[in-house]
Amino acid sequence: MPTLPGFAYVVLLLAASSAAADGLALKKDVELQGSGVAGPDGPMFLTADRIESTEPNVIEASGHVEARQAGQNFFANWLRYDTSLNSVEARGQVRLEQPALLVSGDLLKLDLDDYSGELTQPVYQLTDQPGRGDAEHIDFIDKNHYKLRDATYTTCSADNEDWYLKVADLDIDKTRNVGTARNASLHFLGAPILYTPWMNFPLDNQRKTGMLAPTIGTTERSGLDILVPYYLNLAPNYDATLYPRLLSKRGVQLGGEFRYLLDNAYGDNRLEYLPNDNQAGRSRWSAVLNNTYRLNAQTHAGMQFNRVSDDDYFRDLSNLISITSITHLNREAWVTTQHANWYADLRAQSFQTLQDSTSLTPIAEPYARLPHARLGTWRTFGNGLEFKLDSEATRFAHPTNIEGTRLLAYPTLRLPLTNQFGFLTPQIGWHSSHYALDDSAPERRITRNVPIFSLDTGVAFDRPFRFAGVDYEQTLEPRAYYVYAPYRDQSAIPIFDTGAMDFSYAQMFTENQFVGGDRINDANQLTFAITSRFVEAGSGLERLQVTLGQRYYFSDQLVTLPGVAPRTSNATDLLVAVSGQITRDWRINTAWQFDTQNGTTIRQNLGASYRPSPGRALNFGYRFIDQTTEQIDLSGQWPLGDRWYGMFRYNYSFQDDKLVEGLAGVEYNGGCWAVRAVFQRLATKEDQSTDALFFQLELSGMGRLGSNPLDVLKQSVPGYRPSNELLQTP
Repeated sequence: MPTLPGFAYVVLLLAASSAAADGLALKKDVELQGSGVAGPDGPMFLTADRIESTEPNVIEASGHVEARQAGQNFFANWLRYDTSLNSVEARGQVRLEQPALLVSGDLLKLDLDDYSGELTQPVYQLTDQPGRGDAEHIDFIDKNHYKLRDATYTTCSADNEDWYLKVADLDIDKTRNVGTARNASLHFLGAPILYTPWMNFPLDNQRKTGMLAPTIGTTERSGLDILVPYYLNLAPNYDATLYPRLLSKRGVQLGGEFRYLLDNAYGDNRLEYLPNDNQAGRSRWSAVLNNTYRLNAQTHAGMQFNRVSDDDYFRDLSNLISITSITHLNREAWVTTQHANWYADLRAQSFQTLQDSTSLTPIAEPYARLPHARLGTWRTFGNGLEFKLDSEATRFAHPTNIEGTRLLAYPTLRLPLTNQFGFLTPQIGWHSSHYALDDSAPERRITRNVPIFSLDTGVAFDRPFRFAGVDYEQTLEPRAYYVYAPYRDQSAIPIFDTGAMDFSYAQMFTENQFVGGDRINDANQLTFAITSRFVEAGSGLERLQVTLGQRYYFSDQLVTLPGVAPRTSNATDLLVAVSGQITRDWRINTAWQFDTQNGTTIRQNLGASYRPSPGRALNFGYRFIDQTTEQIDLSGQWPLGDRWYGMFRYNYSFQDDKLVEGLAGVEYNGGCWAVRAVFQRLATKEDQSTDALFFQLELSGMGRLGSNPLDVLKQSVPGYRPSNELLQTP
């Protein structure tokens, strides 16, 4: 029997065809690079202390055996290679390395043609994403598909068994990156916490069809809240989610969502239905449909439909303040086209208004626009003169108020004059309106024409200076804006869609203080403002911005909204705004509206945030509006210890003497898992609030168990970051 002594680093080049015809051929490959170069159909490279041919087409190697073929490596104390069958058998400290899998065990049998085989007592690790475990036995179905018996699975690092799945049968499909477990129990910190006869889970972050982790929580208004979503990955560009939800005080709610993204269309549609609500004594439902269609490169169409069964649907069944405070649900269909020098759109729109039955001030229902058409065009001439025309036609419908049709047209001429230190922009326009009203109106036909002239000008100065060893640039930017519009009697025109704009810096530089087309203010006024910026020269970061502005009137106000008295002063309140990233960690954003005649504060917003690093965020806010609002808003996230984080929000209304929103939470990250507990109290009506408790366990690479507080935290605590993101942050 021929033998090849070990300790000499010998490499055998074994090819099945040459072995049958010419016997064995030897070839040196000291760095064992041939395996990868040769490709899937290449030979095996083998090295060991002892290599011998025990029979034709059979090679046996023992002692520090290493074998490499087509990018996979074998290590063992003993290995048998059959060249005719192209199969390997190995035992004794067996280790198999494949591109997607590292596995070790006692006894290996493997067919190198289709990569089928088996390994006893395997300990495995996935190489392209976290995932490891052990088993009694593993069957290799092919290179990307394995079946394990009496196995464990975890994404925790080696020697960390904080959580793991213990399963009777585990399928690993690397082609789809899905793990499927049968008779599985989830163990956390040594205790079983969940059992399921079947489950599947993703091996990466790609979307997979299957049961998603259930969410479990409790709210004061609905009791125990359990939601079990099932995700359907129907295609790469569309999917669906079914989510039955158990509310212990109300019953079982059924929900579904369908999303799609096509070449010329995309949409997101959601339906929910709660039959026979045990608390409300009726069935309840909601529908949210959003779809957009691309007709051609310039033209799009779409629809949006939002409706719920009753006024209290969101207040009873949601725990997000942005949803519980919704008052108008939009419903519209539209088509719009945009071109180089013109645009047009046509839409039909109506609303569902949600009333708070306990409120003493009912919410006014908006007019429906059935339909609403707009057309606009613009052109720039050779001398820089700009022409623009905006026009619209709308039919307004309402169940109780005056109805009618409104036609608007507003052509303007504008001449921007600019240089390196300033600008001067005169503009003249003609606002023309016509109303055709129903029989209940005092006047059925009304025409209004208002010429409007404005002049906008400003300059910018800058100077360098040095402070605390840092170079800065300070700017000084005065701006003046004059508007003239003569008075036109508009008292007979109904209010379809018009209201007064909140006084702000942006509103001071607009022609019309009303939003909507039913009122055009009479104006003979001058706005003056000055802004100074402090910019860090090296980084370009704006450290501080200070703005002061005020508008002065040269005539009395005559055009007002019904029931609103005209102003009596010749100047607006003084506006002061201060904002900026004043240090690396601190940012401020404040605004102050001051009545200079009476010496009183009308509005005040004070805001500051302190964010020295990810996971450390404190937010301070104070909001005051004369006679209506005074609130304080504090929120933050902060480390409480090693891997511990605390979150809170305190939003209190002094005007109403009640808590608007309170939140307290704690989060711990164990490396391959995280747990969050959050308590929230939320005002849902003028005299009602609801409590909610969230408790969530997140297992890295597996999913989340419990109720999901992440949306609540991200909305209520600006700057919040989940702890698993923080540990990945450098």
